[in-house]
Amino acid sequence: AVVAIEQAPPLRRRIAQWALAVGRINAEAKRAGRKPPAWARMLLPLADRLVLAKIRDLFGGRVRYFVSGAAPIAVEVLEFFHAAGMLILEGYGCTEICGLSHINRVDDYRFGTVGKPLEGVECRIGDDGEVLLRAPFVFSGYHNLPEETHAAIDEQGWLHTGDIGEVDADGFLRITDRKKNLLKTAGGKYVAPAPIELAIAREDPLIGQVFVEAEGRPYVTALIALDPLEAPPGAFDPSGEVTAETKERLARAVGRANRHLARYERIRRFAVVAGEFRLDRGEVTPTLKLRRHRIRERYGELLDSLYGEAPGGIEPQTE
Repeated sequence: AVVAIEQAPPLRRRIAQWALAVGRINAEAKRAGRKPPAWARMLLPLADRLVLAKIRDLFGGRVRYFVSGAAPIAVEVLEFFHAAGMLILEGYGCTEICGLSHINRVDDYRFGTVGKPLEGVECRIGDDGEVLLRAPFVFSGYHNLPEETHAAIDEQGWLHTGDIGEVDADGFLRITDRKKNLLKTAGGKYVAPAPIELAIAREDPLIGQVFVEAEGRPYVTALIALDPLEAPPGAFDPSGEVTAETKERLARAVGRANRHLARYERIRRFAVVAGEFRLDRGEVTPTLKLRRHRIRERYGELLDSLYGEAPGGIEPQTE
């Protein structure tokens, strides 16, 4: 649907963008528990007839809501579908708790989270940020694997999920990373790379992939791969180096992302890599998740250059 809108003739594209804007305003008000502006309510039937209903027809036309799990969906995607009149409810669980432990409900949801616990499920966050679950239906153990069972379930019956997360004031759980992906800085701070990588990528469509480094390092750095579909022809000079204009644009984007991060999470320096992190080199999985050890191996010298007495790379800019 998005591609069709972008490729539509100018008039049709403007109508579609207008309709989605109307849908978005109504959807945002609904999520906030308030009435939309009167003009937005009046225009919604027209926007729906011209565009939004056609988007729903792509999915059969009778969708009440989707339920999603296994991997997070970008908030922008959730908002797009909601603007078109389709709600996506994300949930969370694992085999060790017999499937589901959390779910957003039709009448109680928050985008960017996996919802609240099911009845009978207790959830708390460990000292290291790990999501801990306890319920009558937590599994009793791995078959003939006592050491692994002991590591998964503690003496109080809490299941250690291996996921890092946070619970907000209203009880919604947000998963931020896997515990095995946590990076420990030289100063002893634990950094979850995935939320930082996502925050940076959201700031500019030019940014295709982001790899954050901090393991054993004095501060956080990043490698950025440009999106080949978004990178303008002049993004690189004839020698293959990123142009000054592109560096400045990226520096501003990283600077904006830094504003939303804790001080110890902020990117101090970054570099741009040539090309993308690729599956055929083992740098990403088939589901496009980063293989951090392979990226460290391939770009070790570049990463090292971002540290030391005279570090290289690019410094983020504050606006």
